[in-house]
Amino acid sequence: MFQLSSTGSYHDEIDFEFLGNLSGDPYILHTNVFCQGKGNREQQFYLWFDPTADFHTYSILWNPQNIIFLVDGLPIRQFKNLESYGIPFPNYQPMRLYSSLWNADNWATRGGLVKIDWTQSPFTASYKNFNADGCIWSYGTSSCDSNSPNSNADKGAWYWGKLDYSDQGKMAWVQNNYMIYNYCTDTKRFPQGFAPECYLTNLP
Repeated sequence: MFQLSSTGSYHDEIDFEFLGNLSGDPYILHTNVFCQGKGNREQQFYLWFDPTADFHTYSILWNPQNIIFLVDGLPIRQFKNLESYGIPFPNYQPMRLYSSLWNADNWATRGGLVKIDWTQSPFTASYKNFNADGCIWSYGTSSCDSNSPNSNADKGAWYWGKLDYSDQGKMAWVQNNYMIYNYCTDTKRFPQGFAPECYLTNLP
């Protein structure tokens, strides 16, 4: 997995996770967003390619307007800033980038039915061409603050990025064809009702 995360019990977090599988089964890409220590915003996707055959580009665009998850430049998920509706958004804590391997066989593969085969270890993951662009947090202030001398320089195109009409169509194609789990439709897990943002997905 790789993730952006702050620290503390009220941490923010943005996750890309590759779930283990049985040989021949599709690989599952698991995404989640934590705001102020609360997650439970999972969406999962089958990939339309074998992620072990070659390198691919997995990107997180995080700015004040939204969070966008992308695979090879194709948007697969958007989490909008709906703070004006009282919905938390990870907007106030700096985050670091982490990459890790961890044991999630209590839930990740077929709901925990399939356990890790440790005889196949060691398990490895590789990456290349890593790139990051963002605001620099130092001593309680961001380089993108309006009073920072480098504010405009540090606010690249990513700072204003959001989905246009064409991007929304591409994301809809992915979600209609490859999404296999959405917390906004899981009535068994959330019998008392879905998270409030689930009812506001069509807002601009």
